[in-house]
Amino acid sequence: MAHEFRYVQSGDCRLRLAIEGDGPLVLMVHGWPESWYSWRHQMGPISRAGYTAAALDVRGYGGSDRPWPIEAYDMQSIVGDLQAIADQLGDGKAILIGHDWGAPIVWDSALIDPERFTAVAAMAIPYVGQGKEPYIERARKRYTEKGRFFYQIYIQDEGIAEAELEADVRGGLRRIYYSISGDAPPDAWPRDKVHGDTLLHRLPDPETFPAWLTDTDIDYFVKEFEGSGFRGAFNRYRNFHRDFAWLSQFADRKIAQPALFISGTEDMAIRMFGRDIESRMREKVTDLRGYHMLEGCGHWTQQERPAEVNALLLEWLGGL
Repeated sequence: MAHEFRYVQSGDCRLRLAIEGDGPLVLMVHGWPESWYSWRHQMGPISRAGYTAAALDVRGYGGSDRPWPIEAYDMQSIVGDLQAIADQLGDGKAILIGHDWGAPIVWDSALIDPERFTAVAAMAIPYVGQGKEPYIERARKRYTEKGRFFYQIYIQDEGIAEAELEADVRGGLRRIYYSISGDAPPDAWPRDKVHGDTLLHRLPDPETFPAWLTDTDIDYFVKEFEGSGFRGAFNRYRNFHRDFAWLSQFADRKIAQPALFISGTEDMAIRMFGRDIESRMREKVTDLRGYHMLEGCGHWTQQERPAEVNALLLEWLGGL
């Protein structure tokens, strides 16, 4: 069954979703720099299992609206988008699956609205609760004050990262996708860059891409970002203080819905969370039904390892 595109209105923002199948709504939320297309391998299996598989273009991406103001991309607004989708496509209910930035989006949605969001699965980024200060402030101490490069700090200045990526969309995406995949050598994402370096500085562009990302796949992502630009995508990184203030009211709450977590042993993102991640997660996510680390898998979990991810997701969905 081929997907169809449908649109949902959330406030003054129109959102595009790829839809396949019929049944309870399973809403998939991508990360950066991706699109609904990141879930292309999950759509069919989930829809055939008896669900409406819906993959969102997050606001700012692809065929969704891309408002200009930074605050239009705060977590409260994006959680509101998921609530609108659940109401309009799922009779007020949805099961959530997120990857990369989509993971905090689905974790926070489940945290603040357990009535609408009945179960939550995430990849790459675990849920360990609210810290004592906005994450960007911890990053400044850990990286900037020591003269080290950190991509989220680099993104804070409006227009700088946009100009770098938009100058060569294909080259930039190829470097980013490859350098934090499980197929790249350990130093493909250099750890010794200094504050003042650019995002793409020293990231390799391989002659031959790993088989999991075809030329056709890259073409699709490139076309989407040539249309949307990168401002909306980067604005998500510019709301740490706003998000911290909003989420502080839920700081003592735990996620009690049935949950699942999948990551890769070679994923750079999960290393930022330090040690004892599973035990820290289980303190905050009280019905965590699986914690899976895929051997050799990098950051692009559901694209790099679709068969393994689909098996885990379908088993989890079947147990709800």
